[in-house]
Amino acid sequence: MNLIDPALPIVRGQIDAQGRLVQADDRLSALNDRAGGAVGAPLAVPPLARVARLAQRLGVLVSRAVVVAEGEDDIDMWVRAEPVAEGVRLAITGWRPRRPWESGNRAERLADCLAVEGSWRFATDAALRLTYIAPEAGARHGFDVQVLMGQPLTRLFRLEEDGQGAVPMLGALAVRERLIDQPAELRASGAKLRLSAAPLADALGGFAGLEGAAIEAAPPTPAPRTDAFAERLDAALRAPLGRIIAHADSIHAQAEGPLRQDYADYAADIASAGRHLLALVDDLVDLQAIERADFRPAAEAIDLADVARRAAGLLQLRAAERRVRIDKPAADEALPAAGEFRRALQIMVNLIGNAVRYSPAEAMVWVRAEQEDGRAVIVVADQGKGIAIEDQARIFEKFERVDKSEPGGSGLGLYIARRLARAMGGDLTVDSAPGQGARFTFWLPGR
Repeated sequence: MNLIDPALPIVRGQIDAQGRLVQADDRLSALNDRAGGAVGAPLAVPPLARVARLAQRLGVLVSRAVVVAEGEDDIDMWVRAEPVAEGVRLAITGWRPRRPWESGNRAERLADCLAVEGSWRFATDAALRLTYIAPEAGARHGFDVQVLMGQPLTRLFRLEEDGQGAVPMLGALAVRERLIDQPAELRASGAKLRLSAAPLADALGGFAGLEGAAIEAAPPTPAPRTDAFAERLDAALRAPLGRIIAHADSIHAQAEGPLRQDYADYAADIASAGRHLLALVDDLVDLQAIERADFRPAAEAIDLADVARRAAGLLQLRAAERRVRIDKPAADEALPAAGEFRRALQIMVNLIGNAVRYSPAEAMVWVRAEQEDGRAVIVVADQGKGIAIEDQARIFEKFERVDKSEPGGSGLGLYIARRLARAMGGDLTVDSAPGQGARFTFWLPGR
């Protein structure tokens, strides 16, 4: 097996504005010659030419992994294309020939991993400290994404040995290769995962961290759906929207080099719109599930105070952006209840998210845990503009919102939340008056 020799210098080249290779180190020049090109003629290595054209068209630095076919072999490399006044400057690192049969799953691209249902993205810096975790991962598994930012990768994942007794990530890091199929366990929930990752390079070609995808080895089996339209909608939209969000987040984070701020902001808007559409898909799929006659949430022993704390943690960043504080139950508070953890978390995220959305800046959202007549009760109170008595029944109906002119969700959240609460043997009610905020009460049977 050919490994990357850290002593090898960076391979450099220069492309002019017409796409001609005008300057190249010996290795790049020889590769271009074997591809039928020559110095002074258009760059004849298609993958390199595509990266150069992309950098020139966008006017930004582009840095990415490339595989070049070379006779019977392939060459893995990391290409950094920087637009300059004369054209595009290339800097290539990680030049590693390999036999095509070596690739197998190892050649799987990160984008392909992210297309798998149940997958989500993460990234680290050069010290393997977490710099990004997809927000949907925290919501799905009940952990606070922001708390883990800056923590070691191993605080998120417990890395496991493969069938040969090795830890694939350690070997891949040693030679700065792409990593495919690292078995791992998510510490927050115990979920079994397979990790894939690609190394990132800094301006000098040095190791700058990892960008990876976590694929759930055995994702929860969705409840059977009888509505064919919802099933097709979910299958058709989830993977494309996931890719759009992941790529837009990457552009916004400027992971591949500096970008004009207005373009970075556009990317953030695209990611936000994608998440809104994905949430709508989730709502429509949930709607079909809960309206089935045979729908039955699991009856688990849960701590409703802990559920409330997790939901508040998931929404902490959104609240901070809106300058809203969330006063959640203390860490030592417990509220035993009977219900399905995932569904209870879904209800709490909806209630606290609505409270944050409709609260003015510098306001407070209170989340209180109480035991009352054998019931486990959570109260979410805000300082928003309140809800008129005549609207309080309407907000629990499908596609209903008090003020449709305000930015918000699909109008399904509270309808689904109440149906879920009642399906678990509890209920969801509201007490409010104009100008006095709103007070939502969610309860489940105690245990």
